[in-house]
Amino acid sequence: MSGSLTTVAYIGATILFILSLGGLSNPESSRRGNLYGMIGMTIAVLATVLGPRVSAAGLGWIAAALVVGGAIGLYLARTVQMTQMPELVAFMHSLVGLVAVVVGYASYIDPTVAAGMSPAEEHIHLVEVYLGVLIGAVTLSGSVIAFGKLSGKIGGKPVLLPARHWLNLLLLLVVLVFGYRFLAAGSIQQGMTPLIVMTVLSLAFGVHMVMAIGGADMPVVVSMLNSYSGWAAAATGFMLSNDLLIVTGALVGSSGAILSYIMCRAMNRHFISVIAGGFGGDAGPPKAAGAAQPAGEVVAVSAQETAELLKEANSIVIVPGYGMAVAQAQHTVYEITKFLREKGKNVRFAIHPVAGRMPGHMNVLLAEAKVPYDIVLEMEEINDDFPDTTVAMVIGANDIVNPAAQDDPSSPIAGMPVLEVWKAGTTIVMKRSMASGYAGVDNPLFYKENNRMLFGDAKKMLDEVLGALKA
Repeated sequence: MSGSLTTVAYIGATILFILSLGGLSNPESSRRGNLYGMIGMTIAVLATVLGPRVSAAGLGWIAAALVVGGAIGLYLARTVQMTQMPELVAFMHSLVGLVAVVVGYASYIDPTVAAGMSPAEEHIHLVEVYLGVLIGAVTLSGSVIAFGKLSGKIGGKPVLLPARHWLNLLLLLVVLVFGYRFLAAGSIQQGMTPLIVMTVLSLAFGVHMVMAIGGADMPVVVSMLNSYSGWAAAATGFMLSNDLLIVTGALVGSSGAILSYIMCRAMNRHFISVIAGGFGGDAGPPKAAGAAQPAGEVVAVSAQETAELLKEANSIVIVPGYGMAVAQAQHTVYEITKFLREKGKNVRFAIHPVAGRMPGHMNVLLAEAKVPYDIVLEMEEINDDFPDTTVAMVIGANDIVNPAAQDDPSSPIAGMPVLEVWKAGTTIVMKRSMASGYAGVDNPLFYKENNRMLFGDAKKMLDEVLGALKA
């Protein structure tokens, strides 16, 4: 394939990637967006492999890598559960970071890369290598820690080192100093030491940064690492002089940054405060003196009583949370929804922007269960409807329906926008126990007069509710 034909293919792939992002912005068009992305990536890979920069001798290695990588991807697509998607996404981000680091070192070591460059061009190339390895290393280690937190292998409690902000500043200064030494090195051997030191420090910074972020901020972390992986890919594109990789990385990086901003707004948080960490540990901070404690009595209900409440209701809003994902109860939820709608009930779903462990987690689960898109509404679309709702059914959610966000200024989640389910005629909360949510904050909703608690595994309890409805 000639160079001009490769360029045309890259332009076509870029257009398809942009169309893919546009399609993924809406549930109804998400399938089409995925299709555009897959076609664009296929074109990009073929144009690169068959392009003038790949020799015939290397085609065998590339074909073997494609087969191995494709087989691993197919295996993961078939075996990974939807509840494991957040940690899978974090794992994929770590691979992008690893690639940026490996390509950076290979590009620096290979003498043919800089052959024929002018001194200015070579200097720019060294800056690309240093920044690419820096961003890639932070993405790599940060994503590995995020994977551990999302999979439960590492606790969600933030690890806050003394003087951590000064430590981060010190790391930045050391990285800048070694960057100067790297650019001033007279040979590859002399430049390797500052490059290795910077890599180790960047890996340490990635670990420190994500370990300091509490569990409740993990949706923001996932989108933030998505942005980092995009910039790492763009840096790799600069090192390889690959225009498509630069554009694609910039698209991913900028869209991830925008998503992080949206997530922060949804949680009434600032991006810098997320990076600073400390929000959402395993246990909430001590209450301020005189702070209100949850008051009232917890009223438990059975699956049969829940079914009776649903039968008598005219308007029903279902709020899914991570507990629904863990129990894999989304298909039973769809069966209940289908049954109630056939009986003439107005059934809708309320989705909080940070429900679950990654942006869009609940939307994906409901789409997998074939819940109609038109009854799945975002928080700002449905919050005003709760006063006219007969029954609000919360399935495995906690922090996103916590009235303390509005009523208790001393609460760690004070000011965070939440779904106002307590304004419904009756609220039914499904949980295994009275344990606090991912942010480690008590929920006064459980003690309100119009609230009922349905304890137990969500899948088992919903199966019983469905059976009672059909009885």
